[in-house]
Amino acid sequence: MNYRTALDVSLRSVSICIVDDEGEIQFEAKVPSEVNEIVGCLKRFNHKISSVGFEAGALTQYLTYGFQAAGYEVICLEARQVSAALSAMRNKTDKNDARGIAQILRTGWYSRVHVKSMESHLIRALLSGRKTILKKCVDLENEIRGLISLLGIKLPGPLKHGAYDAFVRQAVEQHASLASTLIPLLDARLVLYKTYLKLDNQVKALVREDTICQRLMSVPGVGAITALTFKVGVDDPGRFKSSRTVAAHFGLTPRRYQSGEVDNPGRISRAGDPDVRSALYLAAHALVTRSEQWSSLKVWGIRLIKSKGRKRAVIAVARKLAVILHRMWLDGTDFRYGSTEAIA
Repeated sequence: MNYRTALDVSLRSVSICIVDDEGEIQFEAKVPSEVNEIVGCLKRFNHKISSVGFEAGALTQYLTYGFQAAGYEVICLEARQVSAALSAMRNKTDKNDARGIAQILRTGWYSRVHVKSMESHLIRALLSGRKTILKKCVDLENEIRGLISLLGIKLPGPLKHGAYDAFVRQAVEQHASLASTLIPLLDARLVLYKTYLKLDNQVKALVREDTICQRLMSVPGVGAITALTFKVGVDDPGRFKSSRTVAAHFGLTPRRYQSGEVDNPGRISRAGDPDVRSALYLAAHALVTRSEQWSSLKVWGIRLIKSKGRKRAVIAVARKLAVILHRMWLDGTDFRYGSTEAIA
C-alpha cells in the first residue's frame, strides 16, 4: 500500500493530509511551517510515506531542500493547475485544500515543477537585486530631471548614469532655492548608483569565470546579463526533452483556443520566468537592429520585419534564440553564422 502526503502550505502553518491508494484519508494534522515540525509530524505516521507533494509557492525551495535532506521524495505541483482543480470544491479551507492536493497526487493529474538548485537561486537573487537598484536609480534620476525643470535647467537626453551626478550637481548648486531639496536626492541617487556598480561587477565576474555563459555570448546580441539570466532560468538543460520546448517554457509561443469549429491562435502565453523572456526579447532586438555582424538568423529576422512587422519579428527571433542557446549549451558548440551565400 502506497501512502501519499499532501501539504497545503501557508506562511505560518501547514495542513497535512495522507491518503492511501484507494483515496481514503489515513492521517490529518496542522503544524507550523517549519521543516523540522513537519518531518516530526510525518514520522508519527505508522506507515512508510512514498512521496510528499505541495503546490509551488513562496516556501518551495525551503521545503524542497529540507524534505530532500530528510530522505523524502518531493513533488512540487504547478500552482495554476492545482488552483483550477481545487476551484471545484464548494468550501475552501486549508484542510480541504490539503485533501484535494492529496487526491491530485493519487490520481497523477498534475504537472511537476522543476525546483532549481541553490546556486541558481543565489545568482537569481544577485540579478534581481541589481535590476531593482538600477530601477530605483532611474526613478530618482527622472524625479530630479522633473524638479530641475522648474529652474529652466534642461538635461541632455542621452545622459549616461556615470556622468549624471557631476552634471546635475554643478547646475543645482548655483540655485540656492532648490539646492536644499535636490542635493539630498542626488546623494541618495549616488549611493544607489555605487551599489549598482558593485552588484554589476559581481555579475560580470561570474560571467567571466563561467564557460557556459562565454559560449552563449558568442551569439550576436547576447550579452553578459542575457547569458547569465538564461543559464539561471534553465538551470538544468537536460530537463527539456527537446530544445523547441524551451521557448514555450518561457512564454514565447502563441496561445491557442480550439473548440469545435473555433480555432483562434492568440498572442504569446507569457508563461514562465518574465526575466528570461525579457532578456531574450532584448537580445533578439539587438541582434536584428543593432548588431553589425550578419548571420542567417539576422537575415531571417529582417525578412520577417518586412512581412510581419517589427514586434512579431523580434518575438520570433527571441523564440529561435531560446532554441539555439539551449542547443549550444547541450552540444558545447559556438554560434554558427551560416553560409556566405545565405547571408548574401
